[in-house]
Amino acid sequence: MAQRHLDPTQPAATAPPPPPTSAGAGTGTDTSATARGDAGAGPRADADTDALVGYLRAQATEFLRALRRHRESGTGAGTAPATGPATGAGTGPGARKGAGTGTGTGTHAGANGAYGGPDRAAPPADDVDAARALRRAARRISATLHTFQPLLDADWAEEMRPELAWLSGTLAMEHAYASRLERLLQALHRLSGSTAFPAPRPVGRSTVTTTVPPGVSAVPSAPAAAHPASANRGNLTVGAAKAGALLDRQLTLARTRAHSTALQALGSSRFHAVADKVALLASEVPLSSTGRGAAAAPRADAAPVDLRPLATAAQERLTDAVAALPLVTAGSPYNAEALVHGLSPDPAPHPQDAPWHQVRLLLRLHRYALEALAGAAAGDVDVDVDDSVDVRLLAAGEALNRHRDAAEAAAAAAQAARTPRIAPATAYALGVLHADQRHEVEAARYAFQHSWRKEPIRLP
Repeated sequence: MAQRHLDPTQPAATAPPPPPTSAGAGTGTDTSATARGDAGAGPRADADTDALVGYLRAQATEFLRALRRHRESGTGAGTAPATGPATGAGTGPGARKGAGTGTGTGTHAGANGAYGGPDRAAPPADDVDAARALRRAARRISATLHTFQPLLDADWAEEMRPELAWLSGTLAMEHAYASRLERLLQALHRLSGSTAFPAPRPVGRSTVTTTVPPGVSAVPSAPAAAHPASANRGNLTVGAAKAGALLDRQLTLARTRAHSTALQALGSSRFHAVADKVALLASEVPLSSTGRGAAAAPRADAAPVDLRPLATAAQERLTDAVAALPLVTAGSPYNAEALVHGLSPDPAPHPQDAPWHQVRLLLRLHRYALEALAGAAAGDVDVDVDDSVDVRLLAAGEALNRHRDAAEAAAAAAQAARTPRIAPATAYALGVLHADQRHEVEAARYAFQHSWRKEPIRLP
């Protein structure tokens, strides 16, 4: 997901839209343009508690709309129940009568591992997009509760945040494993100079490669004119083919388990409780005494609570975390810093990656805080939150996403290389693959520092 920030002290000329009158997923207008991960508008001049309330209600509405799409899709049928608040009709996408209708085991093609083979069907794009929208809305609500917690009911916010993080993380695992497998198989073919690239099949906006059967010396071919190969390297070597088959087995198994876990989560009472609370959030935002004082009918001499100090604090945390990164080293091409400890027997992730992952999370928190300051209601398509995009920070966020993906892919290759009794050629191919992904980590760090140190540029 692209991540971008803007200066939280810069006012925008956009007038605040009215909050949505109904959180029903079946009413209102499309929110895809305003709930995208690439939003980056400047804050309004009157960024007060009303903007925060409108933003939370808009994201809750988007969550409920995505839940209804997931339920109505072919994959989601019978796995994600219609959920609405216990009281107050019209605020949720449906009644609670569908709760607990099963986790989909035995009815969904992927419930028993039906995603992991060349003859097995991929999930429908509508279901994948709906799950992505659920994660996106859950992340935004959770981040907003974190950044603006002093203005919200403390007990309610502390109870909601871990539940939303659990839901978002559970739904993200299946897609993460599929993307990781695709990345590693593509890297194997690139490193081998092979013209036979794995044939992709659609999974939402991404693709997943087909299975490489054990003992086959080449992966099924697909057009790949962008990667010319030498005349003597038209196919994968035995070691590379077996490495691809091993990665396919391990990551497909992990993906199948993640899919089953997601199905069970969407049919659990824990998820029903989260969805009910989000449905109530779409109609009423629990505020603290400070927030309620600002949201109540203000007197002429009463000063509204400004959201900018809290958003500025999030920006300062990001700035401090970036200052602690070794940007000088990262600015030197081919510094090989990412390869340090590459032969360590410790299976734990590289400790040098943790600060970069933390910066990525802080970047996301800052961006979501700016979205709240912009006060763009998800139910108003006339509000364009992309009217002022910081290209510099957009590139920095994309670099951090590539850093995370490459680091996780390198860890997967290292884990596969620790498999007992594999052939030396297979272990060698996995070692080369691991080094390649660590070089990708290094390249992402270089791209981040290069983008971060540029002067801010905003699109007209």
